[in-house]
Amino acid sequence: MSSSFGSVFKISTWGESHGVGVGVVIDGCPARVRLCAQFIQEQLDRRRPGQSDIVTPRNEEDRVEILSGVLDGQTLGTPIALSVRNKDHRSSAYDEMQHTYRPSHADYCYDAKYGIRAWAGGGRASARETIGRVAAGAVAKAVVQQLYPEVEVVAWVQQIHNIICPVEPQLVNATTVESNIVRTADAASAEAMAEAIRNARAQGDSLGGIVACTVRNCPVGLGDPVFDKLEATLAHAMLSIPACKGFEVGSGFSAPLFTGQQHNDAFYMEGNRVRTRTNNSGGIQGGISNGEDINLRLAFKPTATLMLEQDTVNDCHEQVTLRGKGRHDACVLPRAIPVVEAMAWIVLADHILKQRTTHIN
Repeated sequence: MSSSFGSVFKISTWGESHGVGVGVVIDGCPARVRLCAQFIQEQLDRRRPGQSDIVTPRNEEDRVEILSGVLDGQTLGTPIALSVRNKDHRSSAYDEMQHTYRPSHADYCYDAKYGIRAWAGGGRASARETIGRVAAGAVAKAVVQQLYPEVEVVAWVQQIHNIICPVEPQLVNATTVESNIVRTADAASAEAMAEAIRNARAQGDSLGGIVACTVRNCPVGLGDPVFDKLEATLAHAMLSIPACKGFEVGSGFSAPLFTGQQHNDAFYMEGNRVRTRTNNSGGIQGGISNGEDINLRLAFKPTATLMLEQDTVNDCHEQVTLRGKGRHDACVLPRAIPVVEAMAWIVLADHILKQRTTHIN
């Protein structure tokens, strides 16, 4: 089972949802990058459960421990191991799922592939696996911003079900996103989205939506022109996030509505910098960053666990019914924001380090 991502800045996450703990090992991080546990903790605090009444009430503080690779606030250039203990896992809530396949979960596929699965909480298929991604993303952010302090990554909830936040990507700022429990880009949308999530939870149902992400001040020249196009590795990163079912960059799936004349991004000079008058390419052309904002959108499905009775089968292939138990998000998007940002930072760090030495001054 592969649990690794990246080529130079390589991460390997580990741990099960109801095991002793979860975490990540990072290989390829340069030496002398400024890093402390608090910097990582700030990102984990944005992902952790129990933040508000619209997310799962599982009570985990998700306190990170740096096991290796850092000394006196600087990376050593050796593998960095980060660990988070699981404390509030209640495996008994999943007893019925030990032999029953939850609709739209990974239960059946894991059994079919491996002949065994960690049934309590979903094991590796749980969104708790993303703790390692967020921790690694914080390290990647430290790497990128030490080299390019102006680079910024901001993700936000653009849509919950049929409620759409109308704010344009260039106007979104992290302060506004973090000021509301939904993590969207304006107060009116946040209120409507939060109420929709509460209503879905009260009915035992769930909602999906769209997360938008923009990378600003990206260096020109990141990405390879064939299989490791920047948008290809971003797609790999984002589609590996639990519940993510769709990805687009720039004009994405609206591109067929344009003619070539309408879609092409005309170049012009701004001082000594080459710019584009439009950004239908989403900051990437020929698989390589062009210096414009990289604009991404990700579609997330409704949470698969419902507090409603559903038809399913068990591991004896008998037809049965199942009602969801345990503590779950009625909508994953508010807590997905730091995960999306983390994966963007990891991709950026990996591509940047492909073009640099392994020492940062």
